[in-house]
Amino acid sequence: MKKTILMLAISAAFYACGGGAGTNVEPTTGAASTEPTTTASGNPSYDPNRGEGKFTKVDVPANLDKAMADKGEKTFQVKCASCHKTTDEKLVGPGWKGVTSRHSAEWIMNFITNTDAMLNKDPKAQAQLEICLVRMPNQNLADDDARSLYEYMRENDGVK
Repeated sequence: MKKTILMLAISAAFYACGGGAGTNVEPTTGAASTEPTTTASGNPSYDPNRGEGKFTKVDVPANLDKAMADKGEKTFQVKCASCHKTTDEKLVGPGWKGVTSRHSAEWIMNFITNTDAMLNKDPKAQAQLEICLVRMPNQNLADDDARSLYEYMRENDGVK
């Protein structure tokens, strides 16, 4: 009985995390080539340093953009806080403390905007899935929301 209640609670949390449709905008950081690259065997290739998505180069200034981080904090409260903490403590998903030192800006932004493809192909994302045992739902984040969320992560990690 307790397992059933727990599963219903987790399902409700994931349904709530799904959010509404995001605004489609062109990436401001450059788009990946639309031509699929293949290996010698004909299988699609994968670059684990890039992630799976459209962000190939994210320009991150040395200093924090406070306005952008504040916007990202609002997005965190609405879309992320039910599953993630800003500490290193795991809730449903991993804690965010130190995330910007563990992963590149490109990897993080590709993961939060193209979650399913990353979980299907990326070894780092798959390792997190093995620890958390729950797939992150697609949050339908617009590119500018993803960039603001990344700036909030930087602020959480102590960037001034």
